[in-house]
Amino acid sequence: MLLMTDTTLNIDDLIQHRRLLMVGGKGGVGKTTTAAAVACRAADAGRKVLLVSTDPAHSLGDAFAQPIGNAITCMTENLYALELDPDEEVERYLDKVSAQMRRFARPDQFRELEKQLRLSRQSPGAQEAALLERLSQIIDDSSQDYDLVVFDTAPTGHTLRLLSLPEVMAAWTNGLLRHNHKAKQLGKVLDHLSPGKDLDSPLQDPNQHANQNLDPRSQQIADTLLARQRLFHRARRQLSDPHTTGFIFVMTPEKLPILETRRAVDSLQESGIPVAGIVINRVLPDNVEGAFFAARLATQQRHLDDISQQFSKLATLQITLQEDDVQGLNAIRKFSGMLSQDM
Repeated sequence: MLLMTDTTLNIDDLIQHRRLLMVGGKGGVGKTTTAAAVACRAADAGRKVLLVSTDPAHSLGDAFAQPIGNAITCMTENLYALELDPDEEVERYLDKVSAQMRRFARPDQFRELEKQLRLSRQSPGAQEAALLERLSQIIDDSSQDYDLVVFDTAPTGHTLRLLSLPEVMAAWTNGLLRHNHKAKQLGKVLDHLSPGKDLDSPLQDPNQHANQNLDPRSQQIADTLLARQRLFHRARRQLSDPHTTGFIFVMTPEKLPILETRRAVDSLQESGIPVAGIVINRVLPDNVEGAFFAARLATQQRHLDDISQQFSKLATLQITLQEDDVQGLNAIRKFSGMLSQDM
């Protein structure tokens, strides 16, 4: 099968020169297998790798044929994996929120506070908020312990919301503090929390301390709000840096994956996330025989032509449909060999 593109996606170059690789795609196209293979290939090349999945179905553990869970697990030399559990992350997140709010609330407000936190455990945005904060923390901390972090994640969900969090939090924080007449001293901090300020804004240097001349309680509130927003800002800045991050889309040569990938690529590029290229998975080999496969090959070629036209500016890499399921470390390592440009 021929796909006329100008550039072949160089996975080995990404492995060596990026620190964050996001692997995403429509469900069922092989994104988890591809993410695992990229991580395994990097580990075999000598890089210390953390592979992170946000899939609540625990498909990463299924791919390796061993349990992983919500704790960093060593899979093989240089390769560590983590499956973020949304429910556990919500509990961790709300425990942290409760501890912080108790520092600022009056004792007579504690009962109502706990009631609201119990209700929020079931709110639609609780899991997403918890996962986004954990992902931001992983992005922020990972350079201390790992050479490369590979995320098995949805393309337009968590990543795009993570990019918008600094602005969303700025608006929320402004509303929260402006309604507190005792927090007038925080006007200076609110200015810094607003996006789009001059270069001396602490959002331009998220490690800078900006608040001063505040009373102790206001200082604590400001420190908490600024620390959280700066965490999101640092994560966004890294995700938007093409020298740090690359997003790899995985798709199959079929109509629905093409449509979804087109929308996702457009959304990520509009949001400033660098798209490294596309892995086209499960491509039928030319040597299959029979009328059924002849028809499938013709349909596939039309889809490959469509991919070539729609994604002409992106690097691509084709992977042939495998004879067997890819499951277990040995199978993933074998599959990772398909990621070479020499194949």
